[in-house]
Amino acid sequence: MNVVLAGHNIAIDEDGYLLDYKDWTPDIARALAQQQAVTLNEAHWEIINAIRDFYNQYQRSPTTRVLLKYLTQQLGTQKGSSIYVMQLFGSGTPAKSIAKLAGLPKPPNCI
Repeated sequence: MNVVLAGHNIAIDEDGYLLDYKDWTPDIARALAQQQAVTLNEAHWEIINAIRDFYNQYQRSPTTRVLLKYLTQQLGTQKGSSIYVMQLFGSGTPAKSIAKLAGLPKPPNCI
């Protein structure tokens, strides 16, 4: 299905994830964040950019456990903590929310 996000006609799946991560732009991330009632700031962008780096390196979206480990390695212990990530992106499954905002496929094992 296609939707218009930030003035772009984008193909998404039934859960709202972009079908082609190359369609992603920061404006699309802002539009998706607005749908989740999240206002992106510098801390959000740091994590969004980190998960996109992970995807470029490994060609897959990380599960929450893998995401937190990667964030700890890349950004430090505080920013890799589940509490920090949930404070930024809300409760639920952080890997799912962040992957969607980053324009990546839904992580495995995320219902």
